[in-house]
Amino acid sequence: MDKLTSMKVFAYIAEKGSFRSAAHQFNVSPTMVGKHIQFLEQALNTRLIHRTTRKQSLTEAGKLYYQECRRIIEDIANAENLIQTLNNQPQGTVKINCPITYGKKVIAPIVADFLIAYPDLNVELMLDNNLVDPYRCEADIIIRIGDLVDSSLVARLIGEYQMVYCVSPAYLEKHGQITNIEALKDHHCLGFRYHEGDSQQVLSLPVSSFHQNRIRLTSNNGDVLKLAAMKAIGVLLQPRLQVEDEIKQGLLTEVLADFTPKPKPIHLVYRSKQLSLKNRTLVDFIIERLH
Repeated sequence: MDKLTSMKVFAYIAEKGSFRSAAHQFNVSPTMVGKHIQFLEQALNTRLIHRTTRKQSLTEAGKLYYQECRRIIEDIANAENLIQTLNNQPQGTVKINCPITYGKKVIAPIVADFLIAYPDLNVELMLDNNLVDPYRCEADIIIRIGDLVDSSLVARLIGEYQMVYCVSPAYLEKHGQITNIEALKDHHCLGFRYHEGDSQQVLSLPVSSFHQNRIRLTSNNGDVLKLAAMKAIGVLLQPRLQVEDEIKQGLLTEVLADFTPKPKPIHLVYRSKQLSLKNRTLVDFIIERLH
């Protein structure tokens, strides 16, 4: 059995905590994943993972071995990058983690153009609003919305995330104009439950102005809320890029322009200044397209 592959499987399990997820990632059966771990444990003559019916956790030896596995895997990747840099021919797969709406509206078209421009490169674009740990996830590049807390990350500012209040013309005809935030307590509202926690899109919303009984629909999906707004069910607060086409078409009307939350910065972040050639190629491509 190939030890390097076994080490990669083990490192993935250490990060994700799932044999089944590792099986899917490496396109093998869960039984084969178990054999990779058994192979390493037999070679090392020690247990690396505590396994129960509900979860897996690393032993003390497993924690030490995981760090060494990550170092070896990164050293191999750096060696491959040196050869690619020497030949100036980036190859491989770049993994990106990005919030859903921004990924669909902004990053996905850029990635499509990137794949056309670089036929030897592949991209794995994962859209996810959860605030992932950059040191525990497998993404090479992470796009974050909001102020950055971890100063050890390398960050490049690529834009601002602007919000907009909007409502259908039919709603305004029926319920009248909305002139200030306080007036929202007299209107039906959509999707105003943004919670602090694991979201990449946490915003400082004036929730004290909303009467809980007036919230007609709450959803974590912007398209769901937008559809309800277009059917005159209530007032919507969403990213401008999510509703700008409907505003241009007259399906929605912007309101409360002077009361929108302060725009949040959008950063492209990664763990080290020493980017591999494939990662640096995509980073440069994204930045060039957005500036």
